[in-house]
Amino acid sequence: MPRIWNETIEAHRDAVREATINATAALVAKHGLTGVTMSQIAKDTGIGRATLYKYFPDVESILTAWHDRQIDRHLQELHRVRDRSAVGLPRLEAVLTAYAQALFEWRTHDSDVSDTLHRGEHVAAAHQRLREFIRELITDIAATGAIRQDVPADELTVYCLYALTAATSLHDPAAVHRLVQTTLSGIRLTGTRATDPQ
Repeated sequence: MPRIWNETIEAHRDAVREATINATAALVAKHGLTGVTMSQIAKDTGIGRATLYKYFPDVESILTAWHDRQIDRHLQELHRVRDRSAVGLPRLEAVLTAYAQALFEWRTHDSDVSDTLHRGEHVAAAHQRLREFIRELITDIAATGAIRQDVPADELTVYCLYALTAATSLHDPAAVHRLVQTTLSGIRLTGTRATDPQ
């Protein structure tokens, strides 16, 4: 089969998946998880039900694919934040702030949808990627002597990530900033601030 034909088929598959994922996310946002059916999704996308079932067995599997895509985008954004931030504590502060803000925004999602999406192997794998990313930042900063070294980097990473989950319960963007500062105060050395030059 010619390469151009393969690429056309792959592009079509990607287009069908994207259209399905986007339509499902919009329907769930409007009607809730229990108010969406595969028939509705097929109607909104203009994709036949038989074709739709070739790609996804049910609504939950579509939402899982959407969630995977969102996770990838969030992780990519955290990498961009890291790359454009000054080294040392300012970099960690910028990344933790971006993460906390993402959690803050996520708090508005439907609880049934959230419960459905936040279980399974794909979520565990995403959390592992996030932990490795933050641990690498913390390890690099620890080498400069800017943060405490009496606690292993793994434990500091877990502390930061769990502390910032409180952002899902906040209702004020300013409180998110205070949460990040409070979290950082638990790992930095006394007298060292994120804005200090490294």
